[in-house]
Amino acid sequence: MDFDVAAEIAASLGALADPVRLQMLDLIRRAKGGAICACAFTEPVNRSQPTVSHHLKVLLEAGLVSSERRGRWIWYSLSERGVAALGAVDLAVSPAASAQKHAGGHA
Repeated sequence: MDFDVAAEIAASLGALADPVRLQMLDLIRRAKGGAICACAFTEPVNRSQPTVSHHLKVLLEAGLVSSERRGRWIWYSLSERGVAALGAVDLAVSPAASAQKHAGGHA
């Protein structure tokens, strides 16, 4: 793997290494029409609009989401890299959730 590829992967992993950003990516993934308004994140993630904006900027800079201005609001959707990253997260979480269920815990 060359350095540039490694740097891109590291940026994506860094962006994913925050529970709020993972929640936001999941909200985008589940959004009707595949996109969600920036204004719709504050309540589900229990963060202020400036904090949400910061997290969206990190996700955008990592190439995990794309944005589109619609009137006065910006709408976010998953990029191909974001879809792949969430798929990898799902794979990583599935064995742990399965093991926890078998141990009598809650996933």
